[in-house]
Amino acid sequence: MNDNRNYDYTDGKFSERNEYQVIADWVTPGAKVIDLACGNGSLMKLLQERKQVECEGLELAPTGVEFCLRHGLKARVAPIDLAESYADYADDQFDYAVCNVTVQMVAYPEVLLDQMKRIAKRQIVSFPNFGYITNRFDLLFRGRMPRPMIFGYDWYSTGHIHHLSVGDFRGFCRERQMTITREHHYGPALGKGRWPVVAQAWSNMFSIVAVFECV
Repeated sequence: MNDNRNYDYTDGKFSERNEYQVIADWVTPGAKVIDLACGNGSLMKLLQERKQVECEGLELAPTGVEFCLRHGLKARVAPIDLAESYADYADDQFDYAVCNVTVQMVAYPEVLLDQMKRIAKRQIVSFPNFGYITNRFDLLFRGRMPRPMIFGYDWYSTGHIHHLSVGDFRGFCRERQMTITREHHYGPALGKGRWPVVAQAWSNMFSIVAVFECV
């Protein structure tokens, strides 16, 4: 298992996650996008191919940036949760700032989200919902740090250091005057029976991964 505190993309290849399709659907053709924690550039590559966007990324792992550059993608090494990383960006320089399933892994998520709002007209943020029902059961009945949403890691070996729920994110948006314009939730057994509907309707309890667009 790749250490999610120190990703290594040396022997990697482009990949795809469920959230990518929703993000690609939301981004308008030809938009200017910055991908924060871009990894090896998989999302940037998809957006360029599907929406012909102008895209660049910030990534902490040097191997991820090297992979991007080898494949013609614009990226640089920088922590995404320090204001200094954004010093050269003007207000509203981008149409979209995207941070996919990483906000819970940085030391200063409030700095990250504030900077996303500053440099981009729209912000797309996704994260594992720590309020998911199996997490609640794990804590209630086993009395331990819930494991379902740390994807096979343990409390001591995961890079997920700022767990948040859908409700937490909505509260943060209210405090920071970020308006949620749309959202999508991935529930259990996606595409089967009524679970997708349940995940959308009662997202704080039944959403596994949440995707939000804000302005």
